[in-house]
Amino acid sequence: MGGMEKKAEHVVIVGAGLGGLTAALALLRQGFRVTVLEQAPALGEVGAGVQLSANATRVLSLIGLDEVVAASGAQPTDKEIRLWSTGQTWQLFDLGAASVQRYGHTYAMFHRADLHKALENALRSLAPGAIRLNCRCESVDLSGPRPSVLLSNGERVAGDLIVGADGVHSRVRRAIVGADQPVFSGMHAWRGVIPTNRLPGHLRKPAGVNWVGPGRHVIHYPLRRCELTNFVGIVEGSNWEVESWTQQGSLDACLGDFKGWHEDVQTMIRAVDVHFKWALMVREPIERWSSGCVTLLGDAAHPTLPFLAQGAAMALEDGYVLARALAAHSGDVPAALSAYESARVERTAKVVRGSNGNAARFHNPKLANAQGAAQYIEDQWAPDKVRERYEWLFEYKVDEVPV
Repeated sequence: MGGMEKKAEHVVIVGAGLGGLTAALALLRQGFRVTVLEQAPALGEVGAGVQLSANATRVLSLIGLDEVVAASGAQPTDKEIRLWSTGQTWQLFDLGAASVQRYGHTYAMFHRADLHKALENALRSLAPGAIRLNCRCESVDLSGPRPSVLLSNGERVAGDLIVGADGVHSRVRRAIVGADQPVFSGMHAWRGVIPTNRLPGHLRKPAGVNWVGPGRHVIHYPLRRCELTNFVGIVEGSNWEVESWTQQGSLDACLGDFKGWHEDVQTMIRAVDVHFKWALMVREPIERWSSGCVTLLGDAAHPTLPFLAQGAAMALEDGYVLARALAAHSGDVPAALSAYESARVERTAKVVRGSNGNAARFHNPKLANAQGAAQYIEDQWAPDKVRERYEWLFEYKVDEVPV
């Protein structure tokens, strides 16, 4: 096979989420032609907040979205741990100026809809027809000279490379690893957005806060220039397996899941307008993301529990590194995909494992008793252990990693 025959000029991306749109922008900037197939009839990212540490805001900067980070993100001052029962607080690290000084980029928190809209607008301005809506992927066909996506309406869309950015229930993934299914983690999550002015003054601090307790934890942080506050509560021991961002629960059920927790947590739950509830699904990390001229990125390859705040960051990193690999290997798909996997598989698997480890840490039974809990927190969140868990994440540079 000659080099020209396996050269990628047209890349088809399945899924217009944060990862898919980032990949499309990065590929366009490297000179590739891109088509993004999205099953929804209109683009609009539901969901609430997304945290992007310096490794991810670096990606946004590299694809030309510095202004978006400044205009629509919230830059928190620091990260805190609080105890579920007493509210005792431990400072973890500075997320503001220290992040820029140490890693070159800010730590920013976004409403997903704001970030998604910014990526969509940037892509439409570079390539107005690149996004195709109402295009539901049924399967991927690898039998022809070029791979193609089979849509639910019977249409085929062929490309030199197909990228599955279609999430935890990825159809593209089936072409690579077969019909494996995501597994319920035994945890469900509550989420909601609160207008910050509804909260008492001490809960308006622009900080990322993790409340830890036996069998569950709560995270809250500012969004949209601190006008909103994102609330997430994770609960273990659940049989709730509905995995939908838009499934509504009730105020009473959410309060019930956090009965006995500190009044600050109760106050936030009461201030949420709509209490959404969704199941957390997991898969084992896979070592092979590609088959022929088809590959994966983001949750399609490595769905991650939200306990390191790196799920979206990994999808953004994947998209940028994939574009770099294709450019570095002159569009030679097999060589580029080999380089892409070498750069990404180990890091993303480590994030999946680290997130699982944090689930056990955030929910440890030792947190039940206030006196024992203080000792446990001071040990588990000692500065050297915090550095060990986070430094390697934040200092990663997508534009410098070898491809």
